[in-house]
Amino acid sequence: MNQTNKVTIIKADGTRVLYDRGKLMAALRNSGVDETRIREIVLKVEQRIYNGIPTRKIYQIAYGLLKKRKSYREAGRYRLKKAIFDLGPSGFPFEKFVGRLFENFGYEVKTGQVIQGKCVQHEVDVVAIKPGEQVIVECKFHHDYRGKTNVQVPLYINSRFRDIKEKWNEDSRYKNLNVRGYVVTNSRFTQDAIQYAECAGLEVISWDYPKNSSLKYFIDQSGFHPITTLHSLTNSQKKLILEEGIVLCRELISQSDMMRKLGLSEPVIARVIEEAELMVR
Repeated sequence: MNQTNKVTIIKADGTRVLYDRGKLMAALRNSGVDETRIREIVLKVEQRIYNGIPTRKIYQIAYGLLKKRKSYREAGRYRLKKAIFDLGPSGFPFEKFVGRLFENFGYEVKTGQVIQGKCVQHEVDVVAIKPGEQVIVECKFHHDYRGKTNVQVPLYINSRFRDIKEKWNEDSRYKNLNVRGYVVTNSRFTQDAIQYAECAGLEVISWDYPKNSSLKYFIDQSGFHPITTLHSLTNSQKKLILEEGIVLCRELISQSDMMRKLGLSEPVIARVIEEAELMVR
């Protein structure tokens, strides 16, 4: 398409911006696509874009081109953001996924814990522990990629965190322990939410914030890709596997028997394992 730099696209929040070829190229490059194919895909995408096209549609076109070339590893990495949203609908698989990320950085992790605060008990999504440090993590899962976590969430979470911390301050076992609170969301935080968290000393992690500590960054660093990135599984199969407590591609590689019990055929199991192995390389 000629003069694509003058085409306006519609972002998820409804705002209109000029199409930026560089952003599409960067997304493909970050997914491991080589430069030759990046140029091929960008040219084919630009042949199909039009004024007012949603960013979601551009993503779908590029993802379809990757799948067509059977570039399953790159396609899986490219669709990572959507794969995180596909960890729903309950939000519990997302909590397990966040727990796995903390495990990768040397923490011992427990999910769904009940902790006594100074005033009341609190059910905490993730508790991560390593020598001298204890982390309390609350996960905020959104079903809609347009959703944002507003300031009310860190306000509420911080009040719970402070209640727990005050109780622990009374216990000599926690005297020299570095205790930190986190809020992790699969979408984004509003600016007010980020501002409050920074002021209150509460850590916040979203899909792309902070730059070097975001969900995307941690996944890239750890290689912990969720099973929802896999093209070889149907949505219903992914749901069944998530219900079995398997959230990572690397966990799925050794789960042939479990997949057989769920009714997957041998050819499908072979394809799933092959694709999962590609994702964790």
